[in-house]
Amino acid sequence: MIEFQGIEKRFAGVRAVGPVSFDLPPGATLGLVGENGAGKSTLMNLLGGNLQPDAGSMRLAERPYAPHGPAEAMRCGIAFIHQELNLFGNLTIAENLFLTRFPRWWRSPFIYRTGLRAEAGKLLAQVGLELDPHTPMDRLAVGECQLVEIAKALAGDPRLIIFDEPTSSLSTREAERLFALMAGFRRQGRSLIYISHALGDVLRLCDDLVILRDGLVAGRGPARDFTIPRLISLMAGRVPEATAPAPTPPREPAGAVALAVRGVSRPGVVRDISFELRRGEILGIAGMMGAGRSELARILFGLDAPAAGELRLHGRPLQGATVRERVRRGMAFVTEDRRGEGLCLEASVADNLALAALPAFARGRARRIDRPGLQAALTPVKAAVRLTADADGRAVKTLSGGNQQKVVLAKWLLTKPGVIILDEPTRGIDVGAKCEIHELIRALAAAGTAVLLISSELEELTALCDRLLVLNRGEITATLARAEFDQARILAAALPGERSA
Repeated sequence: MIEFQGIEKRFAGVRAVGPVSFDLPPGATLGLVGENGAGKSTLMNLLGGNLQPDAGSMRLAERPYAPHGPAEAMRCGIAFIHQELNLFGNLTIAENLFLTRFPRWWRSPFIYRTGLRAEAGKLLAQVGLELDPHTPMDRLAVGECQLVEIAKALAGDPRLIIFDEPTSSLSTREAERLFALMAGFRRQGRSLIYISHALGDVLRLCDDLVILRDGLVAGRGPARDFTIPRLISLMAGRVPEATAPAPTPPREPAGAVALAVRGVSRPGVVRDISFELRRGEILGIAGMMGAGRSELARILFGLDAPAAGELRLHGRPLQGATVRERVRRGMAFVTEDRRGEGLCLEASVADNLALAALPAFARGRARRIDRPGLQAALTPVKAAVRLTADADGRAVKTLSGGNQQKVVLAKWLLTKPGVIILDEPTRGIDVGAKCEIHELIRALAAAGTAVLLISSELEELTALCDRLLVLNRGEITATLARAEFDQARILAAALPGERSA
């Protein structure tokens, strides 16, 4: 189906990919793995027409293939499902699905709205998303947007589909639905390229694997010949110490209450939420997509207002407190959508790191920034997240996903928060960066910071958290101490229609 022959790509003289050579047969699934920055996205952007190679060639269905843009790649039957969503929040689901090919009334310039709704409904049904096609995109959760992105790719009836971290925003149930859909594509004779840091899924779903390291092929072969430790060794160039987060060691009881939540409700989002988060504690929130986890985080941080209930930060009420006031009083929020909400992509790393803490470094009546003082404060923060020292002047958009996430974390660490809300802090990053963030979360708690951790990965929650809340349709259905952590019990409480004590 597709063949790479000595493909190379450089940026400002620095090699990003190549030379790389491998092929993918029709009806097969190829797993493409590597650490952030290994060259996976660059290689797929060459395939998708977003970039042009400096050397080498490609062949599609045994014919020369050299697309000059994404539109040409789409016409050739290639669909790219990006990890970072390419959707317009001010348009409806249906409008996003058919943005460049609206059905029209005969040969007129007018959109055939009835046909648009019908065709959009068929695509949404394929990915199992039960929403009105005329729903505005900005009302959808990130996981739902990911499914729309997949449905959009199917609209062109592609013969080669590239999945770039497609499950990073999906719950276990939605991911399994996607995997069943992928199996159906294979039966139809379509070829798939699957990029993921979930190495267990890669081994389970793929026929063959290609492992990239520093832009070169570090290993390739049938998936059955690989194990997770071997994959990590090839990706990182070293033998891994562990492939899963080690459980947090037993610790002393947590300190004073840092955040108290009493009867918080918002119609259609959450209902009667009550809990306490203590200093030095890691409190996890589990639940399926649409359970209200991210919506609750937005309410706690002041982005959305509750209809009822009370919030107290370090004993003081938050009634009427703005986001800026919450930050000033020691609250931080790492959003799940780092590119859309957590970063200014065109700005430099240094400017992004300073964003949340600028008021603390403003001096005099003119409020000029104390740049030497700011730079001095940034040094230990960058060291804490292991961000490369020479990254300051680079635009954030040029960094890998893992390094972008480190910038978001470092930005909030500079504010010295007493309470930090982490919404999917390891989504879409490689194993090495994930382990570093796990270490940082533990270090924050050990230093007395109260951590509220939201994650779709049960393994991550049960390894890091001291307690766990399970949300189901906006309600807390289970509160579990560490000794009570059990995957079956958590899932039972999280699944719609189920309840747990």
